[in-house]
Amino acid sequence: MPDRRIIALLAAGGVVAVVAVGGEGRPREVAVAERGAKVMPFSLDATTHVFDATATGGTQRVVADDPRDGEQIRLIREHLRREAVAFRRGDFADPASIHGTEMPGLAALEAGYERIEVSYRDLPDGAEIAYRTDDPALAVAVADWFDAQLGDHGGDAVKGEGRSDSDHSSHQG
Repeated sequence: MPDRRIIALLAAGGVVAVVAVGGEGRPREVAVAERGAKVMPFSLDATTHVFDATATGGTQRVVADDPRDGEQIRLIREHLRREAVAFRRGDFADPASIHGTEMPGLAALEAGYERIEVSYRDLPDGAEIAYRTDDPALAVAVADWFDAQLGDHGGDAVKGEGRSDSDHSSHQG
């Protein structure tokens, strides 16, 4: 018969692991949504993040679930415009505050930001930030960063349809 002290220690260890993963016993997705609400002015419940990684970077779009929701579209555009400006300067503080400083790909993006072209454009139902680089390691970092966000945002994010790099316009906003 197993020693009850060992079972108790294992059970306590499991509780500690849950707390470490979710922070205060919450699932990570809930904690990310709470931190995100402090950074992103639009509603996660009324919008969807779409991430398309490509061989040379990729795009992240945020779109209103209701294309007639002018307020969400305005808030999306306002936020992504500011983020694109920050990312061009190597400032990834907002995503780090939402997803954590150890987020996959983040350190490489911060270190190599000068080798990444970041562009913004309005979409009919939201906005898009496109990332383009000739550095294959940075393209992988973008993909890793996108994958981390896909996992953290759960049902509020989807993987894109894999549009080619030629589909990405370089509109500055």
